[in-house]
Amino acid sequence: MSDSTPKETEETNLDATLPADDEGGPAAEPDRAAVLEQEVATLKDQLLRRRAEFDNYRRRVERDQKAASEDATVQLLGDLLPSLDSLEKALAAKGTLDEIRAGVEITLKDVAATLANRGVRIEDPTGEKFDPLRHQALSYEPVAGADDGTVVACYRKGYILGERLIRPALVKVAQQATEDNPEVIKPVSH
Repeated sequence: MSDSTPKETEETNLDATLPADDEGGPAAEPDRAAVLEQEVATLKDQLLRRRAEFDNYRRRVERDQKAASEDATVQLLGDLLPSLDSLEKALAAKGTLDEIRAGVEITLKDVAATLANRGVRIEDPTGEKFDPLRHQALSYEPVAGADDGTVVACYRKGYILGERLIRPALVKVAQQATEDNPEVIKPVSH
């Protein structure tokens, strides 16, 4: 058995773990520069790891977005292919004009239904007030009985997905004729 008490053994072990200073005794404080260098190295390592993780995450998100976009396009095209097949059959048909027209009308309804199922609204603004954010005016003309700034003809329908305009409607806008000259068209201000 040893003659030393447990308290003396603990003190001896503590002294052995502390670094010695120049005089042979335990150092009062570890080298501050070395501690700071170690901390800087650790922080640099963490920063590099976070940067690499973020770059990997960004690449993964970009890849997933591209794949989702391609999947949506493939799905839409798959929905439109039967309508294209029907149009090809209509061109090859040897029926009467009325029969061919009826087939094309059914195909047009199929395409419109496909677009509606995808959230696309087809807009024919005839009779509505002209909206320069949703309509493109092809002409302004005096039209008897029509209010100034009203869409009186739609040459090409507009398409809207949610709140996003895909293509504006191409329209003719009514304009009040002046008393001096009923043929002169003055710009409509909105």
